[in-house]
Amino acid sequence: MKKLLLLSFCCLAGFVNAQTLQNKLDYAFTKLQQDSQCRYSSLSLTVLDAKTGEPIFSANGDQGLATGSTMKVITSITAFNILGKDYQFTTDLNYSGTIDADGTLNGNIVIRGGGDPTLGSWRYEATKEHAILALWVDAIRKAGIKHINGRIIGDVSLFDTQAIPDGWIWQDLGTYYGAGTSALCWRENQFDIFLHAGSTQGSPVTMAKTVPAMPYLDFKTELTTGAPGTGDQSYSYLPLNGNTMYLRGTFGIDRIKTNISAAVPDPAFDAAYRLTDTLKRLGIDVTSDALSSTTASEKKMVLAPADKLLVSYYSPKLSQIIYWLNQKSVNLYAEQLLKTIAIASGRKASTNNGILAMHDFWKPRGIDSHSMNIYDGCGLSPEDRVTTSTLARILQSAHGASWYPEFYESLPLYNNMKMKSGSISSVLCYAGFHTTPSGREVCFSIMVNNYSGKSASIRQKIFDVLDVLKEH
Repeated sequence: MKKLLLLSFCCLAGFVNAQTLQNKLDYAFTKLQQDSQCRYSSLSLTVLDAKTGEPIFSANGDQGLATGSTMKVITSITAFNILGKDYQFTTDLNYSGTIDADGTLNGNIVIRGGGDPTLGSWRYEATKEHAILALWVDAIRKAGIKHINGRIIGDVSLFDTQAIPDGWIWQDLGTYYGAGTSALCWRENQFDIFLHAGSTQGSPVTMAKTVPAMPYLDFKTELTTGAPGTGDQSYSYLPLNGNTMYLRGTFGIDRIKTNISAAVPDPAFDAAYRLTDTLKRLGIDVTSDALSSTTASEKKMVLAPADKLLVSYYSPKLSQIIYWLNQKSVNLYAEQLLKTIAIASGRKASTNNGILAMHDFWKPRGIDSHSMNIYDGCGLSPEDRVTTSTLARILQSAHGASWYPEFYESLPLYNNMKMKSGSISSVLCYAGFHTTPSGREVCFSIMVNNYSGKSASIRQKIFDVLDVLKEH
């Protein structure tokens, strides 16, 4: 009898605690809804038990809202499921033609892209630009090549020709976070532009240099010096069938950081250009200019097959890639993974095929494709619409998977909670996990669309709602 009474008491205590958590979440969420910053907003919150999937709280859980970068949670979990945590991209360095006795290659060297978003990246020791170039130069030397009667070509044929997903806005496309996809990425498809603000507000901002040097691009700056405290409001606009990049907007007069990052128009060409330049500086002459396979196709150039392998390079494992994808919210990584998911599903590598592959994966697992109306894999498109119910359920599905520790580690720490943030214009969202004081593991997704006022203010108000999870 004593044991039965104790068991009944524990069950009652758990029920009361759950009811208290629901009530407090309801109160906190209602308070957020009634806040002046949310007067014209759409809000949603879903909280689930991370182990069982049991619903804990839901408000507007089936309302499709813009996700911002919380979309990367879906892409990451899908990639872990389909590709596996140890998946690696392969980049091959091949050549066509023949090598004469004197070391002359009568043919081309081709860098065959395999979709690796980390090639030339500074985030990993093995992927850094100098390390990759050294690997390629060493392979060329070992093959006995001392002179190239041909050119270096960056091959992007693995992916489709649409580098930018539908739905991205024009203003983002020249920025580092709007860099397009490529089967052959290089330095995360971006470069740095260093600026000098003027001495007075409204005066011109001058350009000091680029890192690395971009001699094949022309720059026109229409930037003006912004008022103190306005920061970086500058945008770079990519060339359209040309080589002129415009810089527009304002750059704060008191800004300490003097550089901005812009997107490389043709990363495959840039990789081929850097290898060509390195070879020439080391005394290995290359007779023709670097080229990307895209340009070669546009010029209707007929290239001999490059079927002789010099060296293969293998990327960091998927778990290591997803760590930086979520920690630094790297849009390029998400978009490259989306196209790779398409390939793994037996489709051609395109954004749309990647989205179809994601829908196909989640549909048998109870996720309605209409609850995940998306245009990309990173959340940069303002047209993306996902419900918090779907996002929370996808998060919950990761709990207990063999790769869950790696995914959990990839989530940033905000407000002392492991969660991914997402923000675009007037949108702020969070999705992640938390262990309550009672030891219950929960997962959650909260989205606020069309808020007014400062983002720092609405962020704290969202944290106030999530803080309820720290109390029970």
